[in-house]
Amino acid sequence: MSATADHAEERTNPAARLGFEPGQVVQEIGFDDDVDQDLREGIESTIGQELVDEEYDDVADAVVLWFRDDDGDLTDALVDSIGLLEDGGNIWLLTPKTGRDGYIEPSDINDAAQTAGLSQTKSISVAKDWTGTRLAAPKR
Repeated sequence: MSATADHAEERTNPAARLGFEPGQVVQEIGFDDDVDQDLREGIESTIGQELVDEEYDDVADAVVLWFRDDDGDLTDALVDSIGLLEDGGNIWLLTPKTGRDGYIEPSDINDAAQTAGLSQTKSISVAKDWTGTRLAAPKR
């Protein structure tokens, strides 16, 4: 595929920018009415299957964590998410953008990630109302 085609896919499928691959098991946590349905569908299209929910009882290749300021303790949510990941997996923390209900300061995200033992590797705009922060889990 050409670089031009890659960029075209990123515009039409924002999930392509998140680095998911066909066949991956992606667990979704924090689903609510405000999540971006286009992004969810894009992830499912990329991995070739539905996202698994919070009740999934096996390890996942990646976790998508929708989190808002009033959802509780971010550090606790991140620690819980680490336990669900395959070794070397990533957590995509999706938080509302600046000015949206539930916005979380980047410094709070960084502090929670460090406390949970995660490394913040990338932050991007993933949807109209959501920012994605990729957090790498420590190797076990």
